Amino acid sequence: MPFIISEIAQAHDGSLGTAHAYIDALSKTGVHAIKFQTHIAEAESSIYEPFRVKFSKQDKTRFDYWKRMEFTLEQWKELKAHCNEVGLEFMSSPFSNAAVDVLEEVGVNRYKIGSGEVTNFLLLEKIAQTKKPVILSSGMSSYDELDKAVDFLKSKDVEYSILQCTTSYPTQPEQYGLNVISELKKRYNVPVGFSDHSAKLETCVAAVALGVEILEFHAVFNKQQFGPDVTSSLTIDDISALVTSVNNIEKALQHPVNKNDNSSFKNLKSIFEKSLAINKDLKKGHQLTFDDLEAKKPADKGIAATYFSSIIGKTINRDMQQWDFLTQQDLNE
Repeated sequence: MPFIISEIAQAHDGSLGTAHAYIDALSKTGVHAIKFQTHIAEAESSIYEPFRVKFSKQDKTRFDYWKRMEFTLEQWKELKAHCNEVGLEFMSSPFSNAAVDVLEEVGVNRYKIGSGEVTNFLLLEKIAQTKKPVILSSGMSSYDELDKAVDFLKSKDVEYSILQCTTSYPTQPEQYGLNVISELKKRYNVPVGFSDHSAKLETCVAAVALGVEILEFHAVFNKQQFGPDVTSSLTIDDISALVTSVNNIEKALQHPVNKNDNSSFKNLKSIFEKSLAINKDLKKGHQLTFDDLEAKKPADKGIAATYFSSIIGKTINRDMQQWDFLTQQDLNE
């Protein structure tokens, strides 16, 4: 079963109450973890940072937006405690060394490195010092950049996994990069996952069928609400349906079908398969041709349709009526 992470990011829009509401809602979907993003505006941004999408009418700059997304240490601890209460792992991506300090006080089991931080070796060093596992997203990285980040983590003895991700919101089918899943597995020989921004169930289902071990996607209460990730997110109902689909796909992958053994279909085969029959009235001594034959259900009333060619040219030893089944006893030797 893949480890399923539902990303809240900034869907709470700076409201602590909304953040708690997401925890309650997602606890009923079957996901394993809820991931937030820990932003400390002064430590990670500046007034010069441009908006990725100019969606906000209340935030003059992106710095202002990050500032509004901040929670206090005590509030983060409350969110973590709430996750513990409902049986979900609390996760949060740090975007500064200061954020790592906060999350260490909150208590996290692992760190998710956002796609924009893969080349931020200062942050990687800070996280490596915690000795906790890392999930590395690859949304904007070339293999050269990933190789360098991986080499750095390995040099620090950090346990890591990698997510195929495309930093495009929403991601279009030609951008999914499903082929990269197998490439990452072969290149790094570590657990590989998929981080989705398509807002479509089939993308995640396809990734699971391809054998990912981690699945991450954004969550949103509805597609009309405010925020930069809304168009790239799944609704709560979507997520419940996705988890069911993931469970079914995982069960299928764990139970490969042996096409050399069809014994379980014995009864059905007798119903669906067919026996040879005569398609017109025929007299005793008639020499059978292809045009005399039809195949009718069930399979055990005459010669199997599989063997029609073996009786072409043989003669019948009795008068036969249209639609009579044809048996070996009806044929002259």
